[in-house]
Amino acid sequence: MLSKVFVLISAVLICAAPILAHHPFTAEYDWKKPVTVSGTVSKVDWSNPHAHIYLDAKGTDGKTQNWTFELGGSSALTRAGWAKDTVKTGDTVTVDAWLSRNSNTVGNAKSVTLSNGRELSGASSISDPKPDTKAKAATK
Repeated sequence: MLSKVFVLISAVLICAAPILAHHPFTAEYDWKKPVTVSGTVSKVDWSNPHAHIYLDAKGTDGKTQNWTFELGGSSALTRAGWAKDTVKTGDTVTVDAWLSRNSNTVGNAKSVTLSNGRELSGASSISDPKPDTKAKAATK
């Protein structure tokens, strides 16, 4: 009986570990610092718990900057209309994101606009935190 309880508790802890390890958005990103970056995709990492897109973009000084954008997990991206081959190395995209608290070339993607104009959600763990001023005006 004791071994069954031990196995059950162990299974629960193992399953809960990824949830406990997941970081809150505000620990890594600043929603008050939106950024828009256009560039060439240098790599796509379609993995869990988060996918990433890596971009080469020209900085204000004209030099190439290497950007990293965190997206949602693969299942959230699939629900948002993504497929593994939606974005490929060499594609030109524009990413709307929130800047990292620790790096000026890392962000959490709000949306990705493809070269054909199609915009896809970044399946971020945070929705657009801007207040809905129309809704507030309607309630006054």
